[in-house]
Amino acid sequence: MRDFSLPPLVEIPRSGGLANSVYETAERTPGLPALARRGGPDGAERTPDGAEWTPVSAAEFRDEVMAVAKGLLANGIAFGERIAVMSRTRYEWTLFSYAAWSIGAQVVPVYPTSSAEQVRWILADAEAAAIVVEHEDHAMSVGAACGGLPLRRMWQLDDGCVERLTEEGRDVPDALVHRHRHAVGPESTATITYTSGTTGRPKGCVITHANLMAECDTLFAGWSVILAERGEQPSLLAFLPLSHIYGLMVQVFCIRNGVTLGHQPDLAPSELLPAFASFRPTFVFAVPYIFEKIYSRARQVAQESGRGDLFDRATDVAVRYAEAIERRHMKTGPGPGPMLRAAHAVFDRMVFTRLRAVLGGRVRYAVSGGSSLRRELGLLFAGAGITVYEGYGLTETTGAVTGQPVGRVRFGTVGRPLPGCAVHISEEGDVWVRGGVVFSRYHNDPEATEAVLRDGWFATGDVGHLDDAGYLVITGRKKDIIITSGGKSTSPYVLEERIRAHSMVSQCLVVGDDRPYIAALITLDPDALHHWLRINGKAEEGGGHARGRSDGPSHPVPDPADQDLHNEIQRAVTAANSAVSRAESIRAFRILPREFTAAGGMMTPSLKLRRSAIVQAYAEDIEELYTV
Repeated sequence: MRDFSLPPLVEIPRSGGLANSVYETAERTPGLPALARRGGPDGAERTPDGAEWTPVSAAEFRDEVMAVAKGLLANGIAFGERIAVMSRTRYEWTLFSYAAWSIGAQVVPVYPTSSAEQVRWILADAEAAAIVVEHEDHAMSVGAACGGLPLRRMWQLDDGCVERLTEEGRDVPDALVHRHRHAVGPESTATITYTSGTTGRPKGCVITHANLMAECDTLFAGWSVILAERGEQPSLLAFLPLSHIYGLMVQVFCIRNGVTLGHQPDLAPSELLPAFASFRPTFVFAVPYIFEKIYSRARQVAQESGRGDLFDRATDVAVRYAEAIERRHMKTGPGPGPMLRAAHAVFDRMVFTRLRAVLGGRVRYAVSGGSSLRRELGLLFAGAGITVYEGYGLTETTGAVTGQPVGRVRFGTVGRPLPGCAVHISEEGDVWVRGGVVFSRYHNDPEATEAVLRDGWFATGDVGHLDDAGYLVITGRKKDIIITSGGKSTSPYVLEERIRAHSMVSQCLVVGDDRPYIAALITLDPDALHHWLRINGKAEEGGGHARGRSDGPSHPVPDPADQDLHNEIQRAVTAANSAVSRAESIRAFRILPREFTAAGGMMTPSLKLRRSAIVQAYAEDIEELYTV
């Protein structure tokens, strides 16, 4: 199959912008818990009654948005000007974006881990009039970057800027904000969101209010039945960077559709998992990394309590059960038999309930995007009672352009085109998409725009195929294809995905361009490594490695001389090689001392590997893979 499309499911409003939903919801249901803030009004960890989260009603949020919008006008922010936001995911990020949209300003997200050079590039390219930063370190980065730029204002969240803007705008009439808001139309620019920049300088994607409306309204129309399935107020914890289009889309999805929104700034499992437990969301938007960490942590806990074999049997039953359900939905099988149903019921009480509790206990449905989720992991979560709907998209498509339809999930695919969208596969396997979610252009870059937009179609740069039911399977990035010195073309995606399936592996980068064979750089999950060292009698007291060193109690550093460890990872490499020809197989690998991170410049904020940065940083290690 080369083409697949679905008719639109929603109609985009002919007037108005994203901010309208804040005012309309407050008018219609003023008491609706639109958001929830961590701790009390004074910023305390808990409220006086002991609660960790304080609800913010739709009317309260509207009033706060109005107050900040008036403060922006009092500070000279004009209709159509651009306000950059450089902050982690937190309540004020949402507050400022809706205040900006209320006066017709455009939001320019800046990743909080950006360097001074990156900050300068984005502020200069976007011609931002003002910027909101989170704390003093961000302010210093901006100060080092903004010399000669037309930046007129900088506000710091941790320095009371919301209160000051509220006071400065007190005399601005509400009517002035409303006049600005009513002048915004669906085709007005809502945000210039910069690509993650896995290669080269990031490009500013011009995303309109209509783009975000089409994205969020279509997703809600398709998933509303499962959001309200249990008859309780739907809620969602935002922890993905709001500087990324995926996180920004999640924010708009909630505010636009009455889903209670909470914010969690730290993605580290030690911070994120307690937030899940206290917030108890009913729905989750995440990336594969989160599901992998949840599974790894659950398996590790089971092994430490002597229930590792039980956990492994339970996951096997979960996968087989989900596969049987999948076949029934696709009308290719009868569904689970009585023996499998009985085993599943037993393990649901003994194991799966605890796995669901990691997400707070109320989640039955989740969404995974940003990169591909392993089929086996999707099946495992579905069998454990959490159906993960995988989607596919890019910054240029305002988030998802494909998604799994409710009740018809095909694990290992990224779903079918969203209603109103279409997917075309070229003769070379290139994936092209079109629809109301596709961006209008790259800011200040007509040549780049012309290279990817043709007659309404957007060239994604990914390669893949459509199955017989119109489900898209992504097989890799075109620019990531490796060509060895022998002329063999290899997509690293299959190998990397299979190696990461090993419980100890955190990341894998396959290399081999212009080299005689394929090789790989592998990082290990610190917690999983620590657990492996303990059960193999190799851990020193305090978490170190008996034959290596430690970066802390829970961060042992792999010992390159440990043959047992090498053999353990070799098993993962051998399993991955079984999926490809010998010419495409990994002949050598190196276990690196630590994981790739976004803070270290090796990953994008959406947790994709920056291949060129990693290859450059580990050039010596790669060279040694070909000289031994």
